[in-house]
Amino acid sequence: MTLLGTDRLLEEAFPLIAGRSLGLITNHSGTDRRLRATADRLHQAAGAELVALFGPEHGIRGDAADGAPVGGGRDARTGVPVHSLYGQTRQPTAEMLEGIEVMLFDIQDVGVRFYTYLYTMSLAMQACAARGIPFVVLDRPNPLGGMVLEGNILDPAFASFVGKYPIPVRYGMSVGELARFFKGEFGIGVELQVVELRGWQVAGGWPETGLPWVPPSPNMPAVATAEVYPGMCFFEGTNVSEGRGTQKPFEQVGAPYIEGHRLADALNALELPGAGFRPVYFQPSAAKYAGEVCQGVQVHVLDRALFRPLRVGLEAVAMVRRLWPEAFVWRVPQGGIHNFDLLAGTDRLRLALDQGQSVAELEAGWAPGLQAFRRQCEPYLLYPRD
Repeated sequence: MTLLGTDRLLEEAFPLIAGRSLGLITNHSGTDRRLRATADRLHQAAGAELVALFGPEHGIRGDAADGAPVGGGRDARTGVPVHSLYGQTRQPTAEMLEGIEVMLFDIQDVGVRFYTYLYTMSLAMQACAARGIPFVVLDRPNPLGGMVLEGNILDPAFASFVGKYPIPVRYGMSVGELARFFKGEFGIGVELQVVELRGWQVAGGWPETGLPWVPPSPNMPAVATAEVYPGMCFFEGTNVSEGRGTQKPFEQVGAPYIEGHRLADALNALELPGAGFRPVYFQPSAAKYAGEVCQGVQVHVLDRALFRPLRVGLEAVAMVRRLWPEAFVWRVPQGGIHNFDLLAGTDRLRLALDQGQSVAELEAGWAPGLQAFRRQCEPYLLYPRD
């Protein structure tokens, strides 16, 4: 079994926090290999004092919905003060950091650029740098592994809280490695320490870690969700349901105007490596088309080694657009920037699909940027890539 950073902190690396007043950025996914919350263990630990908790999107204990503001107050279990990093501010203020001698970060990410926890981390690193507070990342495995990179490099003109830095959609690093990359490449002058994983097989997926899966957000209920999320999340930027409000978010997509069998047949005819599609009916209880019957497809990962979620998701978006051109719509929120473009980190992807460019052509265009990114990452990697 892979040994997590939180396990190693309390069992081997306790001198990092001994005699210190601690802040902890975490949520319900911050557990050790025995499913004990890092917040609870630090609160109970002799020789260090947990003085503040910081809650990202979904809150400290995972009780807030997607996009819902997170409140502060006190943690019901430990009594420790809680500060929200997903409300009036997304960065710790000087007042929040008062009395903290070391800041810890322990949240499971999913290896995808548009997951907001990454930027909660980087903004906190910046705040801690300004006040001279050391920052310690308790490392966790990337559930997509550390070998494969996918997608375009984000255009800084499209930077947002679902994509702040020029990295690919699937970046192939642990969260600790990513913190090192953020510090080194984007001038975050924080004193950074990563409590490394032990036994993580970088080429493997989550099952190879031997760890239980704790859903890091409400719509990431299973490892299978994380495996398809890098590509199927792009449906958020369309008028097709991405499966929110169902038991299979991101694994199934659909809309009232789609014919499931027709879509499944068309996608299966592409013979995408490692992927299979079957027609489904579903009725979301929330989000798009709540209470309406939708038809669509569920994507199945038939071979994890061959499956490429970006290609699969974008082929699915392109196919719906091609088969139902009069019904398909790109979503444009009040801010005026397409949801799809924020996820893509560019408008070129949407415009290319509108012009009929193939996903294979898009992938070929990403290759030079991904090669350069892999070279850029090398100084920050902690685990060997063979």
